[in-house]
Amino acid sequence: MQQDSNSRYRRMVFSRVMAAVLGGYALSSAFIILLAELIPGTLADAVLTATLFSFAIYTAAIIWVFSVRTATLAWGGMLFVTALCYGAAQLLKMLGGAA
Repeated sequence: MQQDSNSRYRRMVFSRVMAAVLGGYALSSAFIILLAELIPGTLADAVLTATLFSFAIYTAAIIWVFSVRTATLAWGGMLFVTALCYGAAQLLKMLGGAA
């Protein structure tokens, strides 16, 4: 019985680590794309500024993954916000960009 409980806990922690690493990377990448579309100026300056902000987003995503109640909520929230950022960025590209 103890072995099953220990195994379940390890799988739960592994799932959260994967959500933090992979989901955080995807979220920060989608955030870079969105923010680069929103920042006025040259493309190089916009991408550089967005990349600098992405470090804070990645850190916040990792903290958030380990603070929610379940790993399912962590994955769902990460996927939702990533899709939202990416969708908004694609919409801005279709409309000709904000800048």
